[in-house]
Amino acid sequence: MSDVTPSTTAGLTTERAAERDEVLAKATKAREVSRRSPLTTTEKNALLLAAADVLVERTAEILEANERDIAAGRERGLDESLIDRLSLDAARVEGIAGGLRQVADLPDPVGDVVRGSRRPNGLELRQVRVPLGVMGMVYEARPNVTVDAFGLAVKSGNVPLLRGSKSALHSNTALVGILQDVCEAAGLPRETVQLLPCVTHDSVQDLITARGLVDIVIPRGGAGLINAVVTGATVPAIETGTGNCHFYVDGSADVDEAISLVINGKVRRCSVCNSTETVLIDAALPDADKKRILTALQDAGVTIHGDVDELSALEVGGVVQATEKDWAEEYLSFDIAAKIVDGVEAAVEHITRWTTGHTEAVSATDVRVTGYFEHNVDAAAVMINTSTAWTDGEMFGFGAEIGISTQKLHARGPMGLPELTSTKWIMTGNGQVRP
Repeated sequence: MSDVTPSTTAGLTTERAAERDEVLAKATKAREVSRRSPLTTTEKNALLLAAADVLVERTAEILEANERDIAAGRERGLDESLIDRLSLDAARVEGIAGGLRQVADLPDPVGDVVRGSRRPNGLELRQVRVPLGVMGMVYEARPNVTVDAFGLAVKSGNVPLLRGSKSALHSNTALVGILQDVCEAAGLPRETVQLLPCVTHDSVQDLITARGLVDIVIPRGGAGLINAVVTGATVPAIETGTGNCHFYVDGSADVDEAISLVINGKVRRCSVCNSTETVLIDAALPDADKKRILTALQDAGVTIHGDVDELSALEVGGVVQATEKDWAEEYLSFDIAAKIVDGVEAAVEHITRWTTGHTEAVSATDVRVTGYFEHNVDAAAVMINTSTAWTDGEMFGFGAEIGISTQKLHARGPMGLPELTSTKWIMTGNGQVRP
């Protein structure tokens, strides 16, 4: 491309100019690496398996760096849900390494023929999968994303530029240093994966406007971060949305099962985007069952936000009066919004008004209800009689995921390897000219 972002630093402070120069220099190097001869599937898998082994071997080094981030986060007063996202232990490091091993076991999408044909004049036409190229990642807190992005990028033939958050600086630095050591040991450039500066938010803007150097940028984090990237990017961006996920309990539901599913979706890990944030309860259910659902949540330590008068009539106390903000809220905490609705049509109407397009779930035994819900809810994932917690690339069989797309172009839902490729057309002839 001819519209590479210029590297002018006029009017910038010395520190800011240095930061911008570093981002563009690393993007330039990533572009160079992306144009090297591609790795074979065997080479990719060997690299990923080696990285998994070395990460486990150097767990102590990773945890020491992570402890520095956690201590700094607590000193700054970070919410405990963010501390949870940030925290690593030996089991989580093993899980991160396991994600790389799973990706190594997955089919390599690069070179797959999406479709093809033989034209009447003998021309052979193929549409094949190819890497996107230089893949920018902007993400918050979670150090596991650093390794997930590396693994998925390598297997799909891309070169990752990672812009993590300042809160995970030490963890990410340690992880990327280890991954670079593994690349170097395999005879690859250390720039096969790079960590961008995160001292100021301006480095995000440098990345997402580096046209001609960066092919795609993927934000992963809270609504503010995602909106800033999607609206500010001049390179193509994939929106990975926030998760205001709803769970509707129909009058036909197996209430015991529904309670189990709501609790799982809310309590299993409340700080993730597939956590259930709103429970909608059919007015047709007996009051005793409505109360059972709500008190089960409270017994699990969840604070309910709803209409105090409405829920008090069910003898449910301790309710926080809901405002319109609650229906739009991605709490990422032990809080949930609750509302009584008049059947599946009203539930879908509420969801349509407030959904972020991530994951929506229904509990019902009436197939007419589940069919209506399935066909009328517009979301990346619709769950029928199961938990919202299942919306996850690993649970979908993708190994690690790069994010969950809530947009409708190119990719939607958990994004695995195929979603990190584009296609190109190849036409093979033997001298045919067009009349």
